[in-house]
Amino acid sequence: MHLAALDLRPGYLVRYEGRMCKVVWWNILRNDRRQFVQLKLKDIQSGRVTEIKDSPDTKYELLDNEELDLTHSYRDGIDEVFFTENGDEVRCTVAAAEDALLWPAETYVGFFVQDQLVSVAPPKSSVVVVTETAPPVRGGGATGQKEAMLANGVKVKVGLLTNIGDKVRIDTETLEFKERVQG
Repeated sequence: MHLAALDLRPGYLVRYEGRMCKVVWWNILRNDRRQFVQLKLKDIQSGRVTEIKDSPDTKYELLDNEELDLTHSYRDGIDEVFFTENGDEVRCTVAAAEDALLWPAETYVGFFVQDQLVSVAPPKSSVVVVTETAPPVRGGGATGQKEAMLANGVKVKVGLLTNIGDKVRIDTETLEFKERVQG
């Protein structure tokens, strides 16, 4: 099935220049005379991200894929090993799973094309420990935020009352701070 660039969305798997790619970012640009679609496509095999500015009518081959919940087991050389809910072992390249594995989770979403695991996505949110941040600020209001470094190496903005060692829930797509988690 082919889809116009205007109809693509983040998370779709498409074929671009003969390679399987995942749409990681999508935006419409409008100027005086016409509009363009900006895309960031991540090559599934190499992990390389390509930025494209294209006409909204350009057709991309949408890959039929199946989504399954997976549990990460271990890394075996250049492969990441996962298990399905049925206990079947599936493998994919490190590049296809590295972004998802930044976020600690019990289950991940695996994308299969022609019964082959080609990409792994993290859950919508993840609980991570804060390793670096400024001291808590009292009286800063409920909406204030400050910079923080998480245990997985990702830099985000967290609430002013957050301290080093606190667990926080982060939206894995937008890197937005959701809440502090007790325990």
